[in-house]
Amino acid sequence: MTDLSPATAVPGAAMPPRYAVIGNPVTHSRSPRIHAMFGEQTGIALQYGLLPAPLDGFEAAVRDFFAGGGRGLNVTVPFKQEAWSLAAPRLSDRARLAGAVNTLWVRDGVLHGCNTDGVGLVADLRRLGAELAGARVLMAGAGGAARGVLQPLAEAGCARIHIVNRTAERAHALAAEWLRATGAASPTVSAGGLPEAHKGGPWDIVINATASSLGDAAPDLPTGLYADGALAYDMMYGAQPTPFMRQAEAEGAAATADGLGMLVGQAAESFFIWHGVRPDAEPVLAALRRELAASAPR
Repeated sequence: MTDLSPATAVPGAAMPPRYAVIGNPVTHSRSPRIHAMFGEQTGIALQYGLLPAPLDGFEAAVRDFFAGGGRGLNVTVPFKQEAWSLAAPRLSDRARLAGAVNTLWVRDGVLHGCNTDGVGLVADLRRLGAELAGARVLMAGAGGAARGVLQPLAEAGCARIHIVNRTAERAHALAAEWLRATGAASPTVSAGGLPEAHKGGPWDIVINATASSLGDAAPDLPTGLYADGALAYDMMYGAQPTPFMRQAEAEGAAATADGLGMLVGQAAESFFIWHGVRPDAEPVLAALRRELAASAPR
């Protein structure tokens, strides 16, 4: 096993502990701003930066970061499943069931991994007033983002989760893997292609876990998906409503939301894992929302 213990510090140096978000691309990430605000709020000194990694160089970048004294990494696309493999067998139950990792840290020279995406999503859905107990949920997308939220949604009491994806086989594989890992009989979990999104509906909550909004497009979903009072939630976010949010509103969703609250919520859980202190996400979310609004075209 490769030693991941930090390198010996230079005598007299008093630099704050280093953290970062690793991904490709990563320049757009707001994680440094979020963690800086958490640090100010809690009185914890830290450095948090961006760590771009080549697509074929994730493991080397992670090992170099921790060998150089780094304390923790958040992991974003496209490395969450690779991070899961790298951190095995020191995975939290959440990460083990998700098959994806977005939070890494080293303890006693050994890499550990967790997935905080689902915690962030569930917290934000509740903040928005969504009733999760007994909810019928449609999930568009079957990648790392979707993997990370299935178990927290199940634990929140959702009655049915239907996973759809442009490639139906990926949706079926994700549903089968999750059911095999949990042995759960509830909630009812099913899968199919995007054209099968209506099966089992209408839906109380529709979640876009694809990256379609990054390409200024909505997923190619059929009509008639939304139940009365339904919420449409895009894991992506921006200064303006995302294409999925606009699509959902036109299709009759009662409310729409982007994923900025999920981003802050998952970051708060990572901060807690690393520092043992749980920050207040609300003022950070409000500050980010103001900054986004200020950056919007006039």
